[in-house]
Amino acid sequence: MKKLLFQFDTDVAPSVFDVVVGYDGGADHITGYGNVTPDNVGAYVDGTIYTRGGSEKKSTAIFVGGGSMADGEAVFEAVKKRFFGPFRVSCMLDSNGSNTTAAAGVALVAKAAGSLQGKTAVVLAGTGPVGMRSAALLAGEGADVTIAGRALDKTQAAADAINKRFKVNVKAAATPDEASRIALAKGKNLIFSAGAIGVELLPESAWAEDSAVQFLADYNAQPPTGIGGLDAMDKGKERHGKSAFGALGIGGLKLKLHRACIGKLFESTDKVFDAEEIYALAKEMA
Repeated sequence: MKKLLFQFDTDVAPSVFDVVVGYDGGADHITGYGNVTPDNVGAYVDGTIYTRGGSEKKSTAIFVGGGSMADGEAVFEAVKKRFFGPFRVSCMLDSNGSNTTAAAGVALVAKAAGSLQGKTAVVLAGTGPVGMRSAALLAGEGADVTIAGRALDKTQAAADAINKRFKVNVKAAATPDEASRIALAKGKNLIFSAGAIGVELLPESAWAEDSAVQFLADYNAQPPTGIGGLDAMDKGKERHGKSAFGALGIGGLKLKLHRACIGKLFESTDKVFDAEEIYALAKEMA
């Protein structure tokens, strides 16, 4: 029985990256659909749940992706609502790679730290999908988390969304310039950066001599790094007495995690991989 993965993408065209990792994760054939919405996904889901029966059904699975986590979450909920009784297949949400990327980054830092309970954390450029998921997972581990963004209204809205979805207490802060980012990061134990390519959010001088800083993680793989003084290949590299994780150092686990999740989708018909389930697996693999 062929392992069929159906990729429901909220963007115009399905992600090539997700297709490649899907095959590497064990799918025999991937069919991608673009411009998928909660309104049109029902017919696609019906095709996955009514065609195979019994043990054969576990060889069909659904992956929801796309650039927008909010759109992906809406489609994912619509997918799950379509299931009933035995008419279901395993499914995964990883819009913009945010679940697997954030899970890998936080899992590596959590393993290195031993415990994140009570540690203070800031997520720079924290209003995007990876930043929001990282903040949620850090808060779930007991850290006192603040997300930073240029405008307070947008940042507060992101914090509210995190808190509602994950039942945590992430705070918001406006950081419209480098000086405000430096001030916010000062004295924090954990500094994460989830900004856009080509933007240094925090200079090396802002953290190198700060005795409170213990761990730094940056998701930007292309120079310059989001946190000055880090290298994309860092994976627990000691820098100025702190432990540093760069995008490629995190990315190795992210890819392994993504592939592992795809493989597990075909083990049964009832797997649901969202942030919590993906993070639990990341902690096992870290």
